[in-house]
Amino acid sequence: MKDILDAILAEASPAETREKEFAALPVPESYRGVVVRKDEVGMFEGLASRDKDPRRSLHVDEVATPELGPGEALVAVMASSVNYNTVWTSIFEPMSTFGFLERYGRTSPLAKRHDLPYHVVGSDLAGVVLRTGVGVHAWKPGDEVVAHCLSVELERPEGHDDTMLDPEQRIWGFETNFGGLAQLALVKANQLMPKPGHLSWEEAASPGLVNSTAYRQLVSRNGAAMKQGDIVLIWGASGGLGSYATQMALNGGAIPVCVVSSPEKAEVCRSLGAELVIDRAAEGYRFWRDEQTQNPKEWQRFGKRIRELTGGEDPDIVFEHPGRETFGASVYVTRRGGTIVTCASTSGFMHSYDNRYLWMSLKRIIGSHFANYREAYEANRLIARGLIHPTLSRVYPLEQTGQAAYDVHRNAHQGKVGVLCLAPREGLGVRDQALRERHLPAINRFRGV
Repeated sequence: MKDILDAILAEASPAETREKEFAALPVPESYRGVVVRKDEVGMFEGLASRDKDPRRSLHVDEVATPELGPGEALVAVMASSVNYNTVWTSIFEPMSTFGFLERYGRTSPLAKRHDLPYHVVGSDLAGVVLRTGVGVHAWKPGDEVVAHCLSVELERPEGHDDTMLDPEQRIWGFETNFGGLAQLALVKANQLMPKPGHLSWEEAASPGLVNSTAYRQLVSRNGAAMKQGDIVLIWGASGGLGSYATQMALNGGAIPVCVVSSPEKAEVCRSLGAELVIDRAAEGYRFWRDEQTQNPKEWQRFGKRIRELTGGEDPDIVFEHPGRETFGASVYVTRRGGTIVTCASTSGFMHSYDNRYLWMSLKRIIGSHFANYREAYEANRLIARGLIHPTLSRVYPLEQTGQAAYDVHRNAHQGKVGVLCLAPREGLGVRDQALRERHLPAINRFRGV
């Protein structure tokens, strides 16, 4: 592994020479990765979700390097980041991810590699290609890349209009093994995208999943198809997903109404350029009277507050991801004919709402899940051109991934939490210093918040 790291840290050589150098490097038989273990699936039984601690279930283990298959790439991972799917994996909710790996393993002899008694997690990476499998022509050893997390087989017709509709579509590092929170990662070559040259490894690793998800959910015609002037209500607007939605709304000429849970998070949104911010903790919204009963009067109070900020207008689009806690309010406050676009459900998957406010007001609910390759590429292009910026707030070493996941689980973070994998320190990997200097304040906006 030291030889691989030395080659990455060396001054960049011409592309042809670099390809030969990296192709000649021996691939280690094993590597260190963050795993959950199959024999610990029941460790949190009887505990409430909030009391389940990722620091107990996430381990840094030495694992065997997987065989490289056709159409795949093996990547040396310099940095990764924590997403909420890592939290779900670590607390074994809503189910153990080993079920995903077992089902995938039954689909083909090659997929059987993923069905192991451990699961290497992580759905983001920035790093360098070490090897490519048979049939890969667009990427070569030495290429600096980021990866999106759509793993898709594309052997069925359903996926050829939108790959997210393929029946064998999975999220890499969540529903597949050999994820990005590790020194090496196995990906399909069509997950790879060019690393933005003005960003460090940890900065480049942080947008992937959430940036692509926000792009499809908000901008794409497969999502809400946001247009100029739309009023967009964004839950968790300073968080990992919401911070990108806020940037995209502002960038696309929309009017974000940012919902946050503290004065510090409100300031983060204002620093992005948002003017309309609701601190729902300070204003004391309680959308549920108890575990079984919602409180429509609070929906009404919330809707009134939105109209106070917007000059009397209701949201054209509600960017939903908390789920159970907020969904009833989201359906209520959306304008007549408007759109609720939903993913994730971090507060619970079982949503309930008063259907009268949907059906009689001709509103739409759109389900949105990650992004297809084109959407992920377009989202990465916005990052590479300096139009959307990373929202990285803190970076941990690989050994402390459990703590990083704990921060996300307890919402004790802003933006994204990064993890150094092979990179020995932060700040490495910048290739375009001029572009970086133009955007440095925006790149660092979430740091230390």
